Amino acid sequence: MVERIPMSIQGNQKLREELEQLERVERHVVVKAIEVAREHGDLKENAEYHAAKERQGMIEGRIMELKDKLGRAEVIDCSKVSTDRAVFGTVVTLMDMDTDEEITYQLLGPEESDVKKGSISVLSPLGKSILAKEPGDEVIAKTPGGVREFEIVEITVRSEA
Repeated sequence: MVERIPMSIQGNQKLREELEQLERVERHVVVKAIEVAREHGDLKENAEYHAAKERQGMIEGRIMELKDKLGRAEVIDCSKVSTDRAVFGTVVTLMDMDTDEEITYQLLGPEESDVKKGSISVLSPLGKSILAKEPGDEVIAKTPGGVREFEIVEITVRSEA
């Protein structure tokens, strides 16, 4: 069975754009760099050639990875998810029980989560502990910084833009 990867519309679009850039631009640039480096003679001691070949390997690896992820993507319109419970795509406001600070995160897939931009992965320790909870529920998460306690204050959606 193929493991599906939940992904927002924007996350899916971002991966598709990266794939297109790699296939249409980067791939051709590195092939040219390899051709130019080959013209410099002895390949054993040709640092430019080896660097270009290494870059080519990285580009081809990333293309394969992106094609795999896009092939398994389950694209979800985050503006249409239910806000009864914390699910993929919802925006969850938490109260940190230790500091009384409120923090807000959107629950997204591992490919598109970015704590600095206010999103966490549904597969992270905190993300897993938030899933399926409702406003008023307590959340205990084992984080790298130790065990943290939160209360779910609000669950909303962010419009797809």
